[in-house]
Amino acid sequence: MLEKKSEFTIHPITVLQDNIVWVWVHNCNAVVVDPSISDPVEKWLLEKELSLKAILQTHHHDDHIGGTQKLIRRWPDTKVIASKKELIRIPFQTFSVDDNEIFHLMDSEIKVIEVHGHTNNHIAFYVTKKNAKYNILFPGDTVFGGGCGRLLEGTPSQMFESLYKLNSLPENTKIYSAHEYTENNLKWALTLESNNISILERLKRVQDKRQKGISSLPSTISEERKTNLFLRAKNVEEFTMLRRHKDSWKC
Repeated sequence: MLEKKSEFTIHPITVLQDNIVWVWVHNCNAVVVDPSISDPVEKWLLEKELSLKAILQTHHHDDHIGGTQKLIRRWPDTKVIASKKELIRIPFQTFSVDDNEIFHLMDSEIKVIEVHGHTNNHIAFYVTKKNAKYNILFPGDTVFGGGCGRLLEGTPSQMFESLYKLNSLPENTKIYSAHEYTENNLKWALTLESNNISILERLKRVQDKRQKGISSLPSTISEERKTNLFLRAKNVEEFTMLRRHKDSWKC
């Protein structure tokens, strides 16, 4: 059983091929972010003797909502928090939110940030807590370690604007992305900036972690500003070129 502390902790559950389901724990309660599948999440919560308080849904893709309905059957009082604009594609949501809406959960304040691009109506959750050492961001598939989401429904302009919003957050914000793509993204970045010391050094750190079975995440806004080419794009045209190059790149 986890030691009960007043400070929250965040734990990764790796599922499918490269998805990460983040579990945010505070005292005896847990919030789950984008549960791809239910069984490993349910098992983890029961082993730690935690009650599921809420599920945060960033977007409608099955590898983010696939486990939600089974989890809420096990914990029927759980809030399912999702974009109000996604009532059709996430019909089991019970707490619908809009862009810039602020709500409170787990002794923290959460701001909803609309981040179109990967999908329409994609949202991120920005968590702040009084006197906390850092803020946290659950961006779904908008920003990854060294990368960003593919444009499956949105436009380059929308994703560029979304990344600008996230890049405007405080530099010590911890980023809990939904996929373990960091090593691949940094290898790609080096094909364009082979002498970038920041990217080279980060790749080495990431590879050391992955060889030990440790997640490369979370990252921080500060780290992404130095090593994420998409966040460093100066305009939509540069971003579009980078996204097309990454889409066609083979590791």
